[in-house]
Amino acid sequence: MTLAPLFRPLPRAALLAAGLLAFASAGHAEPPPRPVISVTGTGQASAVPDLAVVSFSVVTQEKEARAALTANNAAMAKVLEAMKARGIAERDLQTSGFAINPQYVYPQNKEGETNPPQLTGYQVANTLTVRIRQIDKLGEILDQAVTLGVNQGGGIQFSIDKPEQLAEDARKAAVANAMAKARTLAAAAGVTLGRVVEMRENSGRPEPMPMMRTMAKDMAAESVPVAAGESAVTVDVEMSFDIAP
Repeated sequence: MTLAPLFRPLPRAALLAAGLLAFASAGHAEPPPRPVISVTGTGQASAVPDLAVVSFSVVTQEKEARAALTANNAAMAKVLEAMKARGIAERDLQTSGFAINPQYVYPQNKEGETNPPQLTGYQVANTLTVRIRQIDKLGEILDQAVTLGVNQGGGIQFSIDKPEQLAEDARKAAVANAMAKARTLAAAAGVTLGRVVEMRENSGRPEPMPMMRTMAKDMAAESVPVAAGESAVTVDVEMSFDIAP
């Protein structure tokens, strides 16, 4: 009986196909990454704010909750009426807080021990947030609000009503800043800057932020002095450039 050989030589066609496959695999190998210059550019644009957001409260205190609420309602109604008389639209007036809280005292006896708390009355606080679009009237509005019953709060935030154009200017400045950095790096390295291969703006919607700069205004003697300063939008962009051959 004749035994078949354990190993048979591959046909010539199979050897040729294997060689072509190996050559094709070598030909499709990933090329090495091209060197790039990557930079981050920052741009800023600023403008005088044209919007002020003010929050203030009317706080009243009486022995009975009903009496405290009635007094608070009357004072806040006058404030709202005055705001509307100043030309502030309904959409720019918003109640942002309301609370009724009991008030206690904690007396101590002769031995210095604290006795049970005693109810002395009720406090009502109504907070109003106002968007003021005429900055030159801000001081007068604050002064009148206090006269009519506002006795707490006064936080002010200055902003830009429509910051889109400011953001566009900041983006242009950021790209120019990034390109200037890339040219400097290329010149220092003795290479030639190529085309832009990647560009992106850092996440987050650009919003105007207040800047510490005083702006003088002529206001009536009885109004609250206000300095609006400037609001600025800052944008960061990341850019990558080819290095030209």
